[in-house]
Amino acid sequence: VQLQASGGGLVQAGGCLRLSCAASGFRFSIYALGWYRQAPGKQRELVAVMSIGGTTNYADSVKGRFTISRDNAKDTVYLQMNSLKPEDTAVYYCNAAYGAANYWGQGTLVTVSS
Repeated sequence: VQLQASGGGLVQAGGCLRLSCAASGFRFSIYALGWYRQAPGKQRELVAVMSIGGTTNYADSVKGRFTISRDNAKDTVYLQMNSLKPEDTAVYYCNAAYGAANYWGQGTLVTVSS
């Protein structure tokens, strides 16, 4: 089982990034998918989740700016991040969950400069 996150980097405030997370080793299409983040000195927090039926839920801090999507044909989940703010700086982790199974990617660093 593997979740490989990519797409992080350094961006100026107001800019955008798209994170990708490619999955392998499990039946991707039946898993709920999510993005979480952890800023320095803070706990990991939910950013966005998507059910297998496509229902989405976002943290209040990113609503209207971030969009989660999935491509079951490519076994990939995405996070489109627009209008980035310095407070969005964190390591972003992708997650796949189904029943007792819960998988995490390795994280990708997003740094937003002011």
